[in-house]
Amino acid sequence: MEFFKGINKIKYEGPKSDNPLAFKFYNPDEVIGGKTMKEHLRFSMSYWHTMCGEGSDMFGRGTLDKSFGGNDKIEIYKNKALAAFEFMEKLNLDYFCFHDRDIAPEYDSLRETNRALDEIVEFIKELMKQYNKKLLWGTANLFSHPRYAHGAATSPYADVFAFAGAQVKKALDITKELEGQGYVFWGGREGYETLLNTNLELEMDNLARFLNLAVDYAKKIGFEGDFYIEPKPKEPTKHQYDFDVATVLSFLRKYGLDKQFKMNIEANHATLAGHTFQHELRIARVNGVFGSIDANQGDLLLGWDTDQFPTNVYDTALCMYEVLKAGGFTKGGLNFDAKTRRGSNTFEDMFIGYIAGMDAFALGLRIAYKIIEDGRIDKFIQERYSSYKEGIGKDILDGKVTLVDLEQYALSIGEVKNIGSGRQEYLENILNSIMFGL
Repeated sequence: MEFFKGINKIKYEGPKSDNPLAFKFYNPDEVIGGKTMKEHLRFSMSYWHTMCGEGSDMFGRGTLDKSFGGNDKIEIYKNKALAAFEFMEKLNLDYFCFHDRDIAPEYDSLRETNRALDEIVEFIKELMKQYNKKLLWGTANLFSHPRYAHGAATSPYADVFAFAGAQVKKALDITKELEGQGYVFWGGREGYETLLNTNLELEMDNLARFLNLAVDYAKKIGFEGDFYIEPKPKEPTKHQYDFDVATVLSFLRKYGLDKQFKMNIEANHATLAGHTFQHELRIARVNGVFGSIDANQGDLLLGWDTDQFPTNVYDTALCMYEVLKAGGFTKGGLNFDAKTRRGSNTFEDMFIGYIAGMDAFALGLRIAYKIIEDGRIDKFIQERYSSYKEGIGKDILDGKVTLVDLEQYALSIGEVKNIGSGRQEYLENILNSIMFGL
């Protein structure tokens, strides 16, 4: 059964191609810095948007049928799986990511839901062998069902906490069974709408208890993948406890979990937090918690998570600069947590969206490598902080001074007159010359 008829395997045809179903810049076998593009970028399909998202939004119904010809629940989800692997094969994607409720239906009882999950997981496992595909990471959907209206781990109701724990246990089991390389926690409902009805201290303590339980269980079953937190400031809740990378780091360090978790950073979430994508990546990198990326982009004129396919090459270039500086991905990758616009309502549009995102990151990788190879930006930063390599600057870094010492030094030099230039415009012009120089 072929679900995407008329669409052949997407190939690299180069920047002069006018074929919308061809890569212009993503050449998977092209070697950059000793690794192929495919190895650098580790592209992944998001199961939820790609196989389940039907174009609905808060103001309108879906515009694209994703039942894939199925009649009953199990057949629909098996057809989704068949379509997913056909989609990945035609796009040359090695990885996929899922929530538990993306791959199998939810029934009225947990036991029946888990039984359906087991059946679909066995089906997916065979497809993974057949197509040679891998699971980048799995997760549990602890935000869609009405039981999670007030949170999951942070719910005021202990029964909800318990149910969420059972759901995460099962999600960890199937992630391990499918040899997933990571597991993500996104606290979509782990936050509050108003402090008037919220015991914030208890909720944050319970979230830490929940994460500790997950870590303990993962060790017990021998799960060797990375654990990720995915920061997001708001939407669906007004304030989420995983607001941004810095907030999550503070939380993890308070509860002694900072050695157990890395970050899964999404571009659109950085926008909602009032940061740039590069900022969030840099904070993660310099703190040793960079892990994986949800690749998309938001709209600066809209106040919600639009999950657009990434086409801004400035963003992809500066993203890949941070990835390369971090030493590249280990178990993480670039997961396209992105969806076509509601009006882009054909299967061909789905392919074109992925092609656009993959090409944008291929360009970003090439440019990032050129930035590092060019060296002018890195050299400027080194020289800007060169006063810390000797004299009083070195003594400060070496911890050899007191405030009394600093006072004596300041009195000896008089007024500080040379503050230097940050030369922002010069550096931005360098970036443009690297990106667009012919």
